[in-house]
Amino acid sequence: MAANLEDQLIDKVRALPPDKQQEALRLLDGLATSASAEGPGLDRKPIWEVADEINAGLPADTWENVPTDGSINLDHYLYGAPKQQP
Repeated sequence: MAANLEDQLIDKVRALPPDKQQEALRLLDGLATSASAEGPGLDRKPIWEVADEINAGLPADTWENVPTDGSINLDHYLYGAPKQQP
């Protein structure tokens, strides 16, 4: 499978004009450099940290305007269907 993938990459690169081949080489160099420098998963944050960062940038009263019946009335808020009573 790996050899087949390599052959496909080589065939696609050979079909490109020289300037596009240079661009592809720069892209691959960048991918190889970032993969070896960062290691696996070092740049990833847990989703709750991302949510906390986003929440920190919001005005204090933002969550007061969020409906509390969103799971019951999802179709109402998304599509304008009549509201269901909880």
